[in-house]
Amino acid sequence: MISKTTLSERDICTKFITPSLENAGWNKLTQILEEVSFTDGRIYVRGKLTGRGIRKRADYILYHKPNIPIAIIEAKDNKHSVRAGIQQALDYAQILDIPCVFSSNGDGFLFHDRTAPDNSMETELDMDSFPSPDALWQIYKKYKGIETPAAEKVIAQDYFYDSSGRRPRYYQQIAINRSVEAIAKGQNRVLLVMATGTGKTYTAFQIIHRLWKSGMKKRILFLADRNALLDQTRRGDFKHFKDKMTVIKHRTIDKSYEVYLALYQGLTGADEDANAYRQFSADFFDLIVIDECHRGSAKDDSAWREVLTYFKNATHVGLTATPKETKDTSNSEYFGEPVYTYSLKQGIDDGFLAPYRVVRVNLNVDADGWRPNQGKLDKAGNVVEDRVYNRKDYDRRLVIDERTETVARKLTEFLKGFDRFAKTIVFCSDIDHAERMRTALANLNPDEVAKNYKYVMQITGDNEEGKRELDNFIDPVELYPVIATTSELMTTGVDAQTCKVIVLDSEIKSMTKFKQIVGRGTRINEEFGKLFFTILDFRNVTDLFADAEFDGDPIRVKPVSEDTDLSTLIEEEEQDESPLVDETTGESIEVVKPSIRYPPVGTSPTLAEPRQKIYVNGVDVSILISRELYFDKNGKPITTSLKDHTRELIKGKYASLDDFLTHWNATDKKELIVQELEERGVMVEALRDAVNREVDLFDLICHVAFDQPPLTRKERANVVKKRDYFTKYGGQARQVLESLLDKYADEGVTNIESMDILKVKPLTNYGSPLEIISQFGSKQNYLQAIKELESELYKMG
Repeated sequence: MISKTTLSERDICTKFITPSLENAGWNKLTQILEEVSFTDGRIYVRGKLTGRGIRKRADYILYHKPNIPIAIIEAKDNKHSVRAGIQQALDYAQILDIPCVFSSNGDGFLFHDRTAPDNSMETELDMDSFPSPDALWQIYKKYKGIETPAAEKVIAQDYFYDSSGRRPRYYQQIAINRSVEAIAKGQNRVLLVMATGTGKTYTAFQIIHRLWKSGMKKRILFLADRNALLDQTRRGDFKHFKDKMTVIKHRTIDKSYEVYLALYQGLTGADEDANAYRQFSADFFDLIVIDECHRGSAKDDSAWREVLTYFKNATHVGLTATPKETKDTSNSEYFGEPVYTYSLKQGIDDGFLAPYRVVRVNLNVDADGWRPNQGKLDKAGNVVEDRVYNRKDYDRRLVIDERTETVARKLTEFLKGFDRFAKTIVFCSDIDHAERMRTALANLNPDEVAKNYKYVMQITGDNEEGKRELDNFIDPVELYPVIATTSELMTTGVDAQTCKVIVLDSEIKSMTKFKQIVGRGTRINEEFGKLFFTILDFRNVTDLFADAEFDGDPIRVKPVSEDTDLSTLIEEEEQDESPLVDETTGESIEVVKPSIRYPPVGTSPTLAEPRQKIYVNGVDVSILISRELYFDKNGKPITTSLKDHTRELIKGKYASLDDFLTHWNATDKKELIVQELEERGVMVEALRDAVNREVDLFDLICHVAFDQPPLTRKERANVVKKRDYFTKYGGQARQVLESLLDKYADEGVTNIESMDILKVKPLTNYGSPLEIISQFGSKQNYLQAIKELESELYKMG
């Protein structure tokens, strides 16, 4: 008999923990998720090189219903005690807002109940005594303060799901659940603070949808203060409300809808007759969601506050990335303390938001001030007042042409050393300053402006040509404009996914405005190589408004003078060969150069065909790859070719092809092999690019390490079809397997191993997951059929 102490952690899960959960009544298909990665891993940056830190991953999360997590289990192998995983589990439980915490080594469970009195929080359970779903649901309700059947009905309401398979991130799930729970318990003022780029609109949609579907809130008003925000909302997540939703325009009111989108300005006016909101009765709306609530609604005497006061009996939910607290303005005084805060710092640590470097450029006229010589005349021939001028005066009261030219020159220098087509926003003091900055940048970039005058554009509220190009600037598919000079127009409501450089040349006087501006760069777009951004600060704003608790610390803060050549800055960072280390785990981070994809000139976002990769053969890949600089997991440069380096790493784990085949066939989830190889330092994605992205991991390894000719996924699928393997199955079961084989050809083996594949098209054509599984007789039979399908796919010869 095999000793339990020889089993791996995964074996302990499969053979002991999962059976215990199923015996206790937990549904493996709908209530148990294993190996749940809930962060993406922090992005580490050196020059242009980036690497991901280790993802946070729970061994098990148990759900009352999808997206309502109630328990977490940390598993260890049997060489550890039953208590060994409890501290890590408690850390994850606190992050994920989960009350029931377990640790197990396969001999039993240590149960930590976060709702229990201090002297009875932790108890040991044997493997046959794991609590039932209903028992832990009762603890969850106690933890959340849910005391009535009516409140329970609301918090148990399903999330909205569509065929895209999109699921909320963990922090969105917490924000949605806490808001719905607070409202279900009767709280009528709710505040959510979520950093720019974290999906506030999607979060708001799920809150509204659950409250609406449960019947608790029947008529809803979503308020914004900019047309761009309203359009994004209507065309984005809220489109699922379909004919139940309307946008209030031209102060025209139709009371037959259930979900209304409106601008504050579209509901209010200078005279009483212009106040369109009064066409509704005061009790018409049950729920009002206020986007960017740090703006108008936070002020007691705001005209916008009149709308909320009029509909005071409705529940009000405020959304903001920047809560405002001043002597005259307060979000928390109106809404109360936030039910949840997800900061830029946390988003960067989790790897969902882009980290940033700060370059503070010190100009002599800024540091020392400028005093005119006696009798100095301005350009109009008037005598300049004799006093010392400083940064607060520049570009508002006093314009120094040479200063504008110097800022433009330093930005151009930086872009030449970094990326001439990095989307860049220059924040100026006013429209006149933005005009002059555009001219200065055009003069310093004549080669690019000659190719396309839209290389640099002024995008301000008064400039119609520039405003028409705003959508092109923020669209990743459009190459131009590259540099936008602006003043106020782009501070909020601009979803610039690929913005890589933010230039601060304006006197910013509030933390709120500073955070909004920084928020233009926080989004990640991996497809276009946007994983971090740089702030060029010419006004010392990043020092004045440093908020490490909310924003976190930059990758690097580098003060430079106007004599520093910024074109060499990135190259200098990349020459640092000291290892990068994950701040949480202490493990080395492998850094690689992001793959930057530039859209073709003139691509239209409405007419563009899906971007296709170009595949060629007859190329010496080793020589090609050696031109790129890669680092191993210890941060040292790889001097051999990527292919040779990878072969060494793989053969360090698998002595022979037979050894690899045995391990591959014995591993239930092939994703685990990907993780094992990545932890050893194998750059799986870079290798796919070097060999062929149409082959899967199996062929990648066989080809690189053991010189086997690689088959594409489509070729492997066709081989199985020719064998007529499916004849042993009849009717719909056969059709399901044929569809899964097509899915493998398109997406790879890890997708068909997941039960979630049964929730997407074309599998949904055959019924619900339970109905599909019933075609195989049982879940065990279905899983066995998948295993046999994989065996057929990976037969050698």
